Amino acid sequence: MSLAACGFNSVPTKQEAAKAKWADVQAAFQERANLVPNLAAVAKGAAEQEKAILTGVVEARAKATSVQVTANDLNDPAKMQQFSQAQEQFGQSLGRLLVSVERYPDLKSIVNYQMLQTQIEGQENRIRVAVRDYNGAVQDYNTEVRVFPTMIGAKLRGASPLVPYQAVTPGADVAPSLEGKL
Repeated sequence: MSLAACGFNSVPTKQEAAKAKWADVQAAFQERANLVPNLAAVAKGAAEQEKAILTGVVEARAKATSVQVTANDLNDPAKMQQFSQAQEQFGQSLGRLLVSVERYPDLKSIVNYQMLQTQIEGQENRIRVAVRDYNGAVQDYNTEVRVFPTMIGAKLRGASPLVPYQAVTPGADVAPSLEGKL
């Protein structure tokens, strides 16, 4: 049996592909976190009554960016769960902010705020795509390390399955709807 047939090269190739996709997930979440200070500044200047919600968004952003998952943590379900929970709390804070906009129609007229809402919607879609691509790469890698004959090469390399990204609440992976909010 040749080394190629037993997955000696394909296993690390697929593992690296999954790690690269995870980097894309992290980048998408970071891009979302970077939008929040701008959104908070515009909304805060428009209405003081939003202060409590904006503070929650900023605190959730700080927590979400403090939880780091490296490529070495991808097979740690607890670390992945911690990351998912922090991102879910951040997403919920953004949702509360968007709901508050419905309550105060004068905020809807701010062009910059509408632009930032559109950016957030686009970013949520990019996150969803990045997570889907990462989970696809994890599935491909995990299949590679579990099927014969490539499992031989995987065992020789000490490969273990990676953990897919999972939302902590139903629907958490769906971008918030801005329908009727613009």
